[in-house]
Amino acid sequence: MGEAFFWGAVGGAALVVGALLATQLHIARRVLGLIMAFGAGVLISAVAFDLVEEAFDTSAGAGGVAAGFFAGAIVFFAGDALIDRMGGNQRKSSGGEQADGSGLAIVLGAVLDGIPESIVLGIGLLGGTGVSVAFIAAVSLSNLPEGLAATTGLRSAGWSRRDVLLLWCGVALVSALASLAGYAAFDGVGPGTVAFVLAFAGGAILTMLADTMMPEAYEKEGRLVGLSTAAGFALAFALHTIE
Repeated sequence: MGEAFFWGAVGGAALVVGALLATQLHIARRVLGLIMAFGAGVLISAVAFDLVEEAFDTSAGAGGVAAGFFAGAIVFFAGDALIDRMGGNQRKSSGGEQADGSGLAIVLGAVLDGIPESIVLGIGLLGGTGVSVAFIAAVSLSNLPEGLAATTGLRSAGWSRRDVLLLWCGVALVSALASLAGYAAFDGVGPGTVAFVLAFAGGAILTMLADTMMPEAYEKEGRLVGLSTAAGFALAFALHTIE
């Protein structure tokens, strides 16, 4: 169980690293867009090969993959819509739009974005083969630009360095606890349940990417985000194939 907590914390720690970099360096808006697009490409690959494909193989024809995938998409969509109404719709913006939102909604939104992938990290340890290098790399490489961009926006919105770092440290802790929960809650369950949860996380993460991360990346940079996204996808796929 300690290993599940550790790997969840590692994935969440990339948010803190991104925040620290953003508070120390001036990163151009276009560069942020490219970094976010790269992270989105990494996560798209993880959804395809480390979540949905793994869910399909785990289910062994028992079904539940499509149901889990669309359930994850719908649940994230509903949760995100609620957080948007609370004032957290600009939580990943780097332009300071967070000033018009709710601090609580921004915190809840950051937690919502990170929970599905953290639970998957915990579930991945149940097979006894250890954490997936490709997936932990995907989580870290996507969280880093999220921490960079959102911290830049939060600082522009008037958040203090201390409050921003406390936010991301809190999210990293929740990520670790979610990974631990995934390990504890699904220990001993059947392959059909594991397949459903993996697909659920895939649907939630893909919906998050399309709703928040990719539009924000395109707004910053424009057409070049397509190439950056493809590069992120290619790197994550390469890591997946050499595991």
